[in-house]
Amino acid sequence: MEGEKQRAPRNKTLTMNIVEKEKYSKRLLIPDGSPLFPSKIINKTIYSDLFNIIDYLPKSFVDLLVIDPPYNLDKDFNGIRFSKSDDDKYLQYLGSWFPKLINVVKPNGSIYICGDWKSTSCLYEIMKKYTIVRNRITWQREKGRGAKKNWKNTTEDIWFGTMGDDYYFDVESVKQKRRVIAPYRENGAPKDWEETENGNFRLTYPSNFWDDISIPYWSMPENTEHPTQKPEKLIAKLILASCPKNGIVLDPFVGSGTTSVVAKKLGRNYVGIEINEEYCCWTEKRLDIAEHNREIQGYSSGVFWERNTLSMQLDERKEANKKRYKEN
Repeated sequence: MEGEKQRAPRNKTLTMNIVEKEKYSKRLLIPDGSPLFPSKIINKTIYSDLFNIIDYLPKSFVDLLVIDPPYNLDKDFNGIRFSKSDDDKYLQYLGSWFPKLINVVKPNGSIYICGDWKSTSCLYEIMKKYTIVRNRITWQREKGRGAKKNWKNTTEDIWFGTMGDDYYFDVESVKQKRRVIAPYRENGAPKDWEETENGNFRLTYPSNFWDDISIPYWSMPENTEHPTQKPEKLIAKLILASCPKNGIVLDPFVGSGTTSVVAKKLGRNYVGIEINEEYCCWTEKRLDIAEHNREIQGYSSGVFWERNTLSMQLDERKEANKKRYKEN
């Protein structure tokens, strides 16, 4: 922020100066101890410790709860430190807020909670106690430090649970467009795949292993300096699958705002809670940018694309624009 470093020309990491921070800090909702009615908090970034407001949150008002809690690691979040503890203590920590927090979810709502290999067993325990666990998604981060006496850690988990059996899930909205290497024809015509100028593609049903996600890095506009920022594409899958259009998504550890930003881009309402003021301001700036730019890297023309297909996505977008122009 202050005293910005000289950056590479292609570095698109979010920056914020003093004037911007003052501007965005005025937009934050700072609770005063009174009840937090839906009309007061929808499409707001709440600057607060979750523990201070959890008893004031409205009941049964969100369609989707996306939780990315501090992992059981030694980590510094812009001056706020979290320390690694044993599993019992971490489970106690989860139990101190999770049972209260899920009261915000509608009876037909869904919950996703993120973790790594160290915390995932505790997350499963808390989820199975208070929700109906539906699945575990494992996604490949690409990045990861090598180790001389261990396997390189490049995956994380997301547990998917619901409050009941009558829950919303739109599988059609999260299909992936994959290249067909050995296309099969029936009577000379493509079978369950599409022939295009850019190659042959098939829309596939999503599995619970995601290998098409890229961690935000310096040349991506969504990138911030948050140490555990989730990719917009990752959150987009959760929202499109489990929150209806105009529904409400809540993230109690919103960090630099990815969940709120993606919800806005996809036509959903959001509530973000964050203890760090600087992260709250980053969230607000990203929400401002989303007013004019609704793009999500890896999601185009209503489908998710596998990695390394950007040129194909752009070509398809051009073709779609040409078609619309001719029709008009």
